[in-house]
Amino acid sequence: MSLRITPAPVRKTITVKASQSRAFDVFTAGMGRWWRKDHHLLTQSPLKDVVIEPRAGGRWYEQNEDGSECDWGKVLAWEPPGRVVLAWQLNAEWKYDPDLVTEVEVQFIAEGSMTRVEFEHRNLERFGARADEIRAILDSMNGWGATVTGYAAEVERAA
Repeated sequence: MSLRITPAPVRKTITVKASQSRAFDVFTAGMGRWWRKDHHLLTQSPLKDVVIEPRAGGRWYEQNEDGSECDWGKVLAWEPPGRVVLAWQLNAEWKYDPDLVTEVEVQFIAEGSMTRVEFEHRNLERFGARADEIRAILDSMNGWGATVTGYAAEVERAA
């Protein structure tokens, strides 16, 4: 018997020309440099930065140019330079919901002078009736596809 999770997690894998440590740091400490500026919640002010507090239990949030902040989730696991797990707490209306937790896990696997970055956004069934719709959005080129591509470009630029 095989078990099938519906909907399946969104998975992306890329290899970047950077050390494991550099790849981890650009993802976690430099997210505001590569995150799409049009992908933020408080649209009355332009996005200034995306912050991941570097510890389990830390906040994951956006900062906007007017000084406003909006939570996206929290850090569930902080294991530099190999792994970070974030709670994505944005609901199907793209609003912060402290009662919703889906998980974004990113693993950084050293391969010589390169690093393989394995990305997974899981527990999407927690979106309920809109789970398949949200998965399709997250898995699109306008979703995590563009986000991961932007990250890879920043790693290459920062190297």
